[in-house]
Amino acid sequence: MDVIDRFCTVYSDLCQVSQEDLANIYSQDVVFIDPIKAHRGLADVQSYFAHLLERAQSCRFDITTIIATQPSQTTNITHVVNWTMYLNIQKYSNEITLKGTTQLSVRDDRICYHRDYYDLGQMVYEHIPILRFFIKKIKARMAQ
Repeated sequence: MDVIDRFCTVYSDLCQVSQEDLANIYSQDVVFIDPIKAHRGLADVQSYFAHLLERAQSCRFDITTIIATQPSQTTNITHVVNWTMYLNIQKYSNEITLKGTTQLSVRDDRICYHRDYYDLGQMVYEHIPILRFFIKKIKARMAQ
């Protein structure tokens, strides 16, 4: 099983991921970036996942598309992954459904670069009641 297959397996039920699972897909010098923060090195990524999953009741990714790309002189991206995340967090009654895209770089059968693109407002801000009200108002005004 190559690293992309292992990546898909790990993300199919992220709440079951172990530190070893992460070490099996990410390189020691991985750079992992999402809209919240950049993480450098496997230990930092493992710590991030441990903290993130403390509050998650369930988190799974439905990977819909994987596109292999040719790295160029300006980018080392080897794969683009489109997904839908289904997240249940303690204290929230509604499941958060979020579409996103990930860019990956693979080197020596490990992911050395992982960058997520998704709507942070849809994931976080729109689930906080007072912020949700203002975000809906702003979106409605911008749509006019």
